[in-house]
Amino acid sequence: MLASGCFLVLLVSLCSFSSSFALTDAEAAFIARRQLLGDNEELSNTLEEMTVNLKFENDRLKKAYIGLQAWKKAVYSDPFKFTANWEGADVCAYKGVFCDQALDDPTITVVAGIDLNHADIAGHLPVEIGHLVDVSLIHLNSNRFCGIIPRSIKNLLLLDEADFSNNRFVGPFPDVLLELPKLKYLDLRFNNFEGQVPSGLFDKNLDAIFLNDNRFHSIIPENFGNSNASVVVLANNRFYGCIPKSIGKMGNTLDELIVTNNELSGCLPEEISKLLHGKCSKEPLYLAQIGQFHVLKELLREHG
Repeated sequence: MLASGCFLVLLVSLCSFSSSFALTDAEAAFIARRQLLGDNEELSNTLEEMTVNLKFENDRLKKAYIGLQAWKKAVYSDPFKFTANWEGADVCAYKGVFCDQALDDPTITVVAGIDLNHADIAGHLPVEIGHLVDVSLIHLNSNRFCGIIPRSIKNLLLLDEADFSNNRFVGPFPDVLLELPKLKYLDLRFNNFEGQVPSGLFDKNLDAIFLNDNRFHSIIPENFGNSNASVVVLANNRFYGCIPKSIGKMGNTLDELIVTNNELSGCLPEEISKLLHGKCSKEPLYLAQIGQFHVLKELLREHG
C-alpha cells in the first residue's frame, strides 16, 4: 500500500481547488444538518432499551446490526446498491461488511471491517457508527459522504485503518481520531476539511498520514518530526511558514514526504540533511526548486 524508497518533494505555490468539490443543494443540506448536531454528539445509553425482533449469535453482532441499520438510513443515494442487502440478522453477509473472530474471544464472531471503497454512496455518518466497536478498518474511499465525522467514532478502539478519502467531509480536522489508540493509517485526502492541523497528530504512532487536497490553513507544527510515519502527504492545502527543524528526527522512518502546492515560505532547516543518513540515504532525493534551494544543494553536496 505504501511506496518504498525515499521520495521528498518540496514546492512553494498557491493551492487551488477543483470545481469538482462543488456540492449539490441536497448534499449541502445534509452537511448543514450534521453541523447543527454539534461536535459533542455522543452515543446515548439507551442501546439496552432498543427492541430488535431478531436473533443474533451474540450481543456484539446485535450491536453492530443497530449501527449498520442506522448507517443505511443515513444513505440517500446508493447507485451500485452496496447497502441493498443490509437487512436481517446475518450482518456478516452484508455487502462490504467483513466478520472475523473477536480478538478478545476467538469463540465468537464480530464485525471486523467495513469496506465501501468506490461505492459512490451519498449520505452521512450517523452517531450509531460508534456501535461498531470491533472494526479494525473502515475504508470509504471515493464516495459522497458529507458532514462531519461523529465523535462517537472514538468508541472504535481497535480501529487500525481509517480511510475517509475522496468524499465531501467538512469542518475542522476531526481530532476525535487522535483518541483512537490502535490507529496506524489515516487518509483524509480529497475532502473539505479546513483550519489548523493539531500538533497531536504528529505524536501519534501512525505509519501513514494523507491530508492532501483539503483546505487546511496553518503552519506545520513544530513537533512534526516526532512522527514515525513512513509516508506524509500534505500537498494542495494552505500550509505556510517553514519546514520545522524537527524533520531531522525522521531520517530512520521517512520514505515519502510531499508538501507541494502550499504557501510555504521556502525556508529549509539545516536539519533536513539528517534525512540523508537514514532511509533517504539509500534512494534518490527528489526536490523541486524553492526559495532556499541553494542551501539544500550545499547540504546534498556535503553529504555525498
